[in-house]
Amino acid sequence: MSRLDDFLEPLHHGVWEVVVPKESVTEPLDPGWEKSGINVPSPGTIASFRKGQYHVHETATEWRVHLDNHDPKRHPALHLIDDAPLLLMIGDTFVTLIAGTRRRTGDEKGILEGQKRAWQDQVLVGLFMILIGVFVVTNPLLTFEGIMRILVPLAIIGLGVFTVLKGFDVHTFRVHQKGFFYRGMAIIIAGIIAFYLPMVVWIALLLGILALWMIASAFMLLSRARKGRAAIPEGFTSRIIIAILSLCLVGLIIIDPLAMVGLLMVILGFVALVLGIMLTVNGIRLRGRMKKSREVRSTTVNV
Repeated sequence: MSRLDDFLEPLHHGVWEVVVPKESVTEPLDPGWEKSGINVPSPGTIASFRKGQYHVHETATEWRVHLDNHDPKRHPALHLIDDAPLLLMIGDTFVTLIAGTRRRTGDEKGILEGQKRAWQDQVLVGLFMILIGVFVVTNPLLTFEGIMRILVPLAIIGLGVFTVLKGFDVHTFRVHQKGFFYRGMAIIIAGIIAFYLPMVVWIALLLGILALWMIASAFMLLSRARKGRAAIPEGFTSRIIIAILSLCLVGLIIIDPLAMVGLLMVILGFVALVLGIMLTVNGIRLRGRMKKSREVRSTTVNV
């Protein structure tokens, strides 16, 4: 009987990632492994789990495990800075989306039995995402203003309403947890105020957070690089490039903040565009497989 944990010793001796075939692991993950909902995108991943600094990506055939520098539960800020730099997240998002256009769209039985409308849904959503992507890329500053003036305040108000409802009994119309109720009301008020904040405040807030994130990431990566390649098993050259580009982007924030906002929105637009292309391609591919399956089935029946 073998557990996934039995294969992880190389991670403590300079190996960046251990790849374990699923058939080699005969025991289920123990309770110490917790499902992780937020991760740097990774091609082929169907689920992700964490156990302290261990981070495993589950694919259809393998467990791919690496060792984070910081446990996100104990040191969330350090984990975000050192293990998930902003540029790494952006780059891996594009790689994952592009890889998604090559994935299989289901087995033949599933196509015939449960995916009769799946290809239409994927194509329609894909085309909608492509339109959004094109609009964002061609109107980056207008998109940013719309997000900050409308969507963000509405999201804050929505969070406040959700928090209020956690402390309010709708059956008796009484407050049963004053902490949630008053906290929710404060969030709602903050959301209303957000509608009237000047755009320069939103720009300063967003770019300030991103600048601190990138400066901290660059500092951490370069500090580890001074210790040699062994200190960055996840990729010495790639992390040095990320650090240098991060500092360049911080310089752009200082020199021309509006250009940086436009660049971020263009990146967001291309993410939507690539996602739309992925969904459209997979939908068309799924339709082709469905058509082929029906033809095979019809031929078999006639024979």
